[in-house]
Amino acid sequence: MTRKEHLINLGYLAAFLAVLTVLPSQFSVYITSFIMFTMMYVVLALSWNIISGYTGYVSFGHVLFYGVGSYASAILVADHGWHWVPTLAVSALVGVVIAVAIGFPVLRLKGPYFAIAMLGAAEGTRVIVTVWDGLTHGGEGISLPNVENSTETYIAMLLLMVATIAVSYWVGHSRFGIRLNAIREDELAAEVMGINTTVYKLAAFALSAVFPAIAGAIQANKTLYIDPETEFFILITITMKLMAMLGGKGTVIGPIVGAIVLYSVQEIVWIRFPQAHLIAFGIFLILVARFMPRGLVGFWIDRGWARKGMVH
Repeated sequence: MTRKEHLINLGYLAAFLAVLTVLPSQFSVYITSFIMFTMMYVVLALSWNIISGYTGYVSFGHVLFYGVGSYASAILVADHGWHWVPTLAVSALVGVVIAVAIGFPVLRLKGPYFAIAMLGAAEGTRVIVTVWDGLTHGGEGISLPNVENSTETYIAMLLLMVATIAVSYWVGHSRFGIRLNAIREDELAAEVMGINTTVYKLAAFALSAVFPAIAGAIQANKTLYIDPETEFFILITITMKLMAMLGGKGTVIGPIVGAIVLYSVQEIVWIRFPQAHLIAFGIFLILVARFMPRGLVGFWIDRGWARKGMVH
């Protein structure tokens, strides 16, 4: 990518963020919440993309990090009287520790075996959280102090999205990212070339856990109530995956576009077809998969509407 293309991308991003910063004062609580959760899914889709888009290790259990992040923050706020902002760092640390502990054995698996193992890890963690009453309050969930923090959580999610975009951009244009792509294309060949694939996969996995853990913590302090069923809901992982694939996995802009489009469509379909929104939503995804197999970004490039360097 040329210097000019870098500057153009940064200009687009700066304008986009400037608009998001002033929106809370211009719209209703519903619209502001909608924008905040859209930003959250941008974070989740980009996080999933770091491990699954760049290395090819498709995770079906990334909601695990989102869930443990939300619980780490909620426990500290509700049971120990912490202010919610410092708990974000704790949630990130918990996410990294769990990612390293799980990733070391699980990343030795490949293909569907890795996907199934991650799904099992997420479901196993949900069960542990459900039965560990002494720490997590079990199936009753955790109610956080009823305070008005909509603006603060909005700004926190915005800053988190900026950080996630910046890190994803760095991964996509660094030697680290090139090595991850080499692992995706041919892991054995990458090892022969001297790349320590275990270290790089584990680093990418830990990095991809940081942002959903923080996002889960912010979401918990926004909604002020969490429980195991909602925080470890498998559909959250599936949505991350679909968003990244819709936009174009393995790119930086793809998951951002996919998250914005998919979450918006999901909300519109739910409002207009409350009784059949899942069916309508599924038909939309089938059509996209049929006619845009490389995602929206790939479709734009194929049609000549965008240059590869400008969207990566």
